[in-house]
Amino acid sequence: MVGPGRPQIVLFGSSIVQFSFSDGGWGATLADIYSRTADIILRGYAGWNSRFALKVLDHVFPKNAVIQPSLVIVYFGGNDSTHPHPSGQGPHVPLSEFIDNMRKIGEHLLSLSDKTRVIFLTPPPMNEKQIQLVFGDAIRGRRNDLCSPYAEALLNLCKEINVKGIDLWTAIQQQDDWLNTCFTDGIHFTPKASEIVVKEILKVVREADWKPSLYWKSLPVEFPFNFDVPDSISLCDLELARNEQLEPPPPGTARM
Repeated sequence: MVGPGRPQIVLFGSSIVQFSFSDGGWGATLADIYSRTADIILRGYAGWNSRFALKVLDHVFPKNAVIQPSLVIVYFGGNDSTHPHPSGQGPHVPLSEFIDNMRKIGEHLLSLSDKTRVIFLTPPPMNEKQIQLVFGDAIRGRRNDLCSPYAEALLNLCKEINVKGIDLWTAIQQQDDWLNTCFTDGIHFTPKASEIVVKEILKVVREADWKPSLYWKSLPVEFPFNFDVPDSISLCDLELARNEQLEPPPPGTARM
């Protein structure tokens, strides 16, 4: 392990997670925000569903690990909710099984330590016309009306097992012209959509009553900024200012 030790924040999921470290991606932005306070660890697997995730859960998150993550942000559901293929093959997972799988994932993660926190991200909406334009017949069975029940059921599960849930289905659709600004191919996120994801995550982490807090401003900064050497620019102030646009609005402020 590279020291000093920091809190570990693990991103676990399918392509929405794997691709999040691309330029302008939400995972890359979180890594930037937490660059002096925590390690953002990527465990994303394109094409996977919750059924696949269960097969590797003990390998990715072993209960006997010396260091356990402080926070795990989980995304599955977009592949699970695709229309069933007549052959029975493909990524589709029935809704009842999806919820059972996510319950097992959540309970396993919560059992890692009494300080491990969990956030579930719901399936986001999609641009069906853009999917057809980009992929043609190579990808079929992706529809907004199929995603919605998975998102709703996942949020209900979050309340039941006491994990935080982020409703990406709603958050993205509240943006102006979301169909044309939030997707690179109808499924995966543009920097605009990734910014929405980051703001939603920061809002949840800031408002959570977790002890210790995992909000980036509350975590100790690794090493002094300038070891008390006088500087015309305060590096600490610069560090705070550069992420100001991603700060969640104060409670009660209308979403823009």
